[in-house]
Amino acid sequence: MAITGLVGALASACSATGSRTGTATGPSGSGAPRASGGAPVGTSAAVSPTGPPTSAIPSATSSPRPSATRPADPASIQALIDHRYDGRNLRLSRERGSTSAYRQYFATYQGDGLTISGRINIPRGRGPFPAVVLAHGYVDPAEYTNGETMLRERDYLARQGYVTLHIDYRNHAQSSTDPDNDANLRVGYTIDAVNAALALKAHPAVDPKRVALIGRSMGGGVVYNAIVAQPRVFRAAVAYAPVSSDSVDNFNKWVRRDPSRSGAAAKVIARLGTPEAQPARWAATSARTFFGRITEPLLIHHGTADEDCPLAWSRESVAALEAKGKRVELRVYPGGRHTLTSPQWDTSIRRTEAFLARHLS
Repeated sequence: MAITGLVGALASACSATGSRTGTATGPSGSGAPRASGGAPVGTSAAVSPTGPPTSAIPSATSSPRPSATRPADPASIQALIDHRYDGRNLRLSRERGSTSAYRQYFATYQGDGLTISGRINIPRGRGPFPAVVLAHGYVDPAEYTNGETMLRERDYLARQGYVTLHIDYRNHAQSSTDPDNDANLRVGYTIDAVNAALALKAHPAVDPKRVALIGRSMGGGVVYNAIVAQPRVFRAAVAYAPVSSDSVDNFNKWVRRDPSRSGAAAKVIARLGTPEAQPARWAATSARTFFGRITEPLLIHHGTADEDCPLAWSRESVAALEAKGKRVELRVYPGGRHTLTSPQWDTSIRRTEAFLARHLS
């Protein structure tokens, strides 16, 4: 397996895996033809940050740490590093969609003063089981419904013996609202993912030492942010067709040039300045700046014909990770678009399960 050239969850970006009916959709919600074939290229209580101290971050790639009297900007990676995570009280109700292999429930958990909804699959049989937090891609929050995306991943991995918790994020489905999330480059989604892991670790069905994170598209940005901000919360991570690990790429593509998001863009620029005028401030919001903090192995899947998140973004991320000596694998799918379809998706999920089995054992 070659290791080759790998964010913000900023963008109103790439779509989630799966529509309400289980059909993969693009950003607009409409299905698109997908190519096939694939080839490799190349705990419940509040916790303090789990990663290395700020002084351990390579000075060549990090921003100065804010003084004690000036907290980090809420959109920055440093704010995610400093945040006090308190994921807890995972509650299950309304069993629906269970199979002979697993039981499925509506789920909620608490964290950051909010209630976050989701959907959880728990394998039948004796636990505790390894677990996976699933971070979905962009779907308009006004249209999104509970657990509507990443249906294939949730089902497949539960059948392989993993507890799978698909989180809805704040401002989605039955989750609490956070009016500041867009202006803060949606870093709240990363907080929700880390808190989901902490809540899972306290559940009796879960082995707290074997929890991984999988994100798709915008959720791939959540993956980048989570593993740089809170290393060692997750044992391994997987990103499908992720957004860029440079927040400027995402901001320029989805926020800055979208008239419907002019208000959000104005709020961000009013606080941070433009990327051209304030490059250091924007670097402080990019996961790539902090790649030296990562301790987890990372697997990335990306199609060569991705019309939303270009493969070049993952190649750039991989190059930056390799420059820091990090464990990263990039799997490229010739002709694959933003949402992989069979047989490419089947290959990708088998690779994902093998990767998890190797690193969560």
